[in-house]
Order: sequence, then structure tokens, then C-alpha cells
Amino acid sequence: MEILINFILLVVGFAMLVKGADWFVEGAAGIAAKFGIPQLIIGLTIVAMGTSAPEAAVSITAATKGTADITIGNIVGSNIMNVLIILGVASAITTMAVAESTVRYEIPFMIAMSVLLLVLGFSGNEITFVEGIILWIAFIAYFVYLFIMAKKNKEADQEEFKDRPWWQLILLTVIGLVLIVWGSDVTVNAATAIARIVGLSERIIGLTIVALGTSLPELFTSVMAARKHNADIAIGNIVGSNLFNILFVVGTSALVTNIPFAPNFRIDMLIAIAAAVLLWWFCFNDRKLKRNEGLVMLACYAGYFIYLMV
Repeated sequence: MEILINFILLVVGFAMLVKGADWFVEGAAGIAAKFGIPQLIIGLTIVAMGTSAPEAAVSITAATKGTADITIGNIVGSNIMNVLIILGVASAITTMAVAESTVRYEIPFMIAMSVLLLVLGFSGNEITFVEGIILWIAFIAYFVYLFIMAKKNKEADQEEFKDRPWWQLILLTVIGLVLIVWGSDVTVNAATAIARIVGLSERIIGLTIVALGTSLPELFTSVMAARKHNADIAIGNIVGSNLFNILFVVGTSALVTNIPFAPNFRIDMLIAIAAAVLLWWFCFNDRKLKRNEGLVMLACYAGYFIYLMV
């Protein structure tokens, strides 16, 4: 009975995270548009960060509760899942064109930051306060890059938010944020309880169940973008979310408390790096992510999942 209750709470927590992220993105993007902020900047920052809000809330909450294996496991698991599952599914639905800047700059930067996280974790088997500051500096540098890139593009139409009242946008933002924070607390508590009852490690729970739940916003956003043949949103959302996960989420969690980096996570980080390199390799020659390549990515995740369960 106890495990059933906790599974129900886990599902409820996921639902709160997904809906909260959806409302937060809608409200925050609307407010930004009202202030005249270009839509491209909104998409590259608020949407990518908004879909990563569940990972941020869960990981930071886990850090404050002393269950740091869920913190790292959630981030590493989400980043692997984002590339292999979400882009795998999206590209299996339709071939996606990839922007040149994504191939030349953003994916290589994602690979570099994944390597940086592995090096920081490997050096002392934990992510410290000082290393959290290093990650935050890299995050600010990435944000500056996005701003410069956005300034080079024309501002998109903002008619979508023109007739939306201020009170509605503010209410959506506030309620969305509350659901994200509350849902993260429910999710961490339920996942930790299930881990204890079943005898699974927090690492496995973080890499699989929690990672899947917190990656749902990216999944919905990217699959819908793929179906609408808007590949820049699909791939840009994943690359931006993965960078946000490493630089902001882990960086902020490390500012709260030192985050233990268990030796087992080295293998998971290598797989995350390999997944990012595979994505870059597939996109490098013809700037496309094709259906057969999506199927390869899904097969790679299946192999990784079997490794976790054995």
C-alpha cells in the first residue's frame, strides 16, 4: 500500500511539474513580449529554461534534502534522455533540418560543458561551491552569446500576446512557479521513498524515473515542434535545456551545498557526452537529423537502460 501511495504521489508530482512549466513559460513569455523583448530571445531563454524548470526544482530541492544522488542523477539522466529519447522520437517522426549555428557552436559548447562537469566531478568526487561559481560564469557567458545571436535576427511577431491582459499573464507565471516548486517537493519525497522500499539506489531512480518525469516538458515541446516542421525549436530547446541543466541547475545546487559525485556517475557522464557527440556527428555533414538516425538514438538509449537494470 505504501509503495502504491508513493507511485500515485510521483505521478501527481510529475503532473504538477509539467503543467507548472507550461503555465510558467506561457505567462513569462507573455510578460516579456509586453515589455517588447524580441521573441527570439524569449524562445532561446525563457522556453529552454522553462522546460528545464522541473529539473531545476527537483535537483535543488534534492540538494537541500541531502539526497544529492538524485540531483546529479536527474541532470545526467535528463540530458541523456533529452538527446537519445526526445530527439530520437522527434526525428523518427520527421527529418529535421538543423541550423548551422547549432552545429558549429551550440552542440560543441554542450559537449564541452558536459566534459567540464565530468572533470569537476571526477577531481574531488563532488561539485563544490567554487565549482558552482565556475558553472555559473559559463552560464552567464552562454546567456551573453544568446543575446548577441538574438540581436542579429529580426524580431518576431508578438501579436499572440497583444490582447492577453496583464493580470492573466502574471497569474499564470505565479501559479506555474508555485506548481513547479510544490511538484518538485512531492516528486523528490515520493521517488526517495520508492527507492528505499524497492531497494533501488537513488542513482537509478534519479537517472530513470525522475529524469523521465522532469523531461516531459522537453518531450512535449520538441515532438510538437517536429510535427509542425519547426526543427530549430525542437533541437534548440534540447541543446538549451541540457546547457541550462549543467550550468544553472548543478551550479545553483552546488551553491546551496556540496554535491557528491559518485564514481558510478562517471560512466553515466561519459554516455551523456557520447550521446551529444553522436548528435553532432549526425548533424555535421548535411545539417539534418534523419529518421534512421533517430532510430539509432532510440536503440542506444535502450542499450543504456539495459545497462542500468543489469
